[in-house]
Amino acid sequence: MPNEPFGHFARRKAGAYFALTKPRVIELLLVTTLPTMIFAERGFPSVALIVATLVGGAMAAGASGAFNCYIDREADKLMRRTQGRPLVTGDVTPREALIFAWALAIVSIAILWAGANLLTAVLGVAAILLYVVFYTLILKRRTSQNIVWGGIAGCMPVPIAWAAVTNTLEWPVLILFLIIFLWTPPHYWPLSMKYSEDYVAARIPMLGAIAGARTVSVQVVLYAWATVACSLLLAPLGYAGIVYTVIAAVAGAWFILESHVLYREAQRHHEPADMNKKAMKVFHISITYLTLVFVALAIDPFVGQPLFG
Repeated sequence: MPNEPFGHFARRKAGAYFALTKPRVIELLLVTTLPTMIFAERGFPSVALIVATLVGGAMAAGASGAFNCYIDREADKLMRRTQGRPLVTGDVTPREALIFAWALAIVSIAILWAGANLLTAVLGVAAILLYVVFYTLILKRRTSQNIVWGGIAGCMPVPIAWAAVTNTLEWPVLILFLIIFLWTPPHYWPLSMKYSEDYVAARIPMLGAIAGARTVSVQVVLYAWATVACSLLLAPLGYAGIVYTVIAAVAGAWFILESHVLYREAQRHHEPADMNKKAMKVFHISITYLTLVFVALAIDPFVGQPLFG
């Protein structure tokens, strides 16, 4: 902008780079990282390890988001939900975004390696590749199941956190990984129902955009049940105690109930605006559900013993 004060320019530029990282996604990833570290340690890991894992993991996720913004910059111009992104507004040039993404990626892996261990760093590289290559470049425009398999990238904070503490991967990691994997579709498909016109305009075959509300709601219910069932496996397998089990069961019942409400309403003939409200309610509840489950995971080691240990 001509004659823009330097202070204002610097703040605008910094805000634009921050937006490239998709901070809301990072917040959700961090919600799963720290509790997993505490559960793996059965107590609090060292502060230095926590900081290195959270910072390195956040930067890896931010790098993935920045790469995604760079790759999807033309599609983002066509979607109302993404028209405020920095590469669309011109606050950041494509070249600047790409350099920023690479820098974040390299620094994030260095932090995970130096602050934790090599396995954690390797998993960080895998997380970036899964999101940028497997999801964004390969799956996103080729299949309506894109978010199912692409959601694997969103599961990676769990093995990263576990490996940071133990320098290995164990069976609880698989269960926690599957919780997030199964949770992703009933979390994201309701959102894509609301923004279906955007995805159609950008030619992205998100299931919530190309299938009717009845079809999508059935899938949401099935995945919600699968998510909750998987979350409860930690108890009979001897890993979780009473706090985790009770909170996971109660929060899970709420998640399933609201998914069934969406299904019931979808079977009736509602105006799109009404269905969008129901869908977004499930979207927001899914976030609360996952947060409660992982908060319970963090509390559980400090209260009693595993139920079947």
